[in-house]
Amino acid sequence: MGNYMQYIEVNPKIMFGKPVVRGTRITVELILEELGAGKMTDDLIKAHPKLRKETIWAALKFAADAIKGERTYPLAV
Repeated sequence: MGNYMQYIEVNPKIMFGKPVVRGTRITVELILEELGAGKMTDDLIKAHPKLRKETIWAALKFAADAIKGERTYPLAV
């Protein structure tokens, strides 16, 4: 995908510093929640016309990198 940070911005003046799609107030969090709820990329684009497939993939890559190796989660026993 190349440099996904060309699509994602973190700015404390926008959405309290949450990562957003550059030039919008659409958070990476919202994209993940919508996809996790079963929405398809085309549904997201229809609901948020400023999104493109590239920006959705960038949000996923950003989220993956954000959690990669930073924390461990205990397994429920």
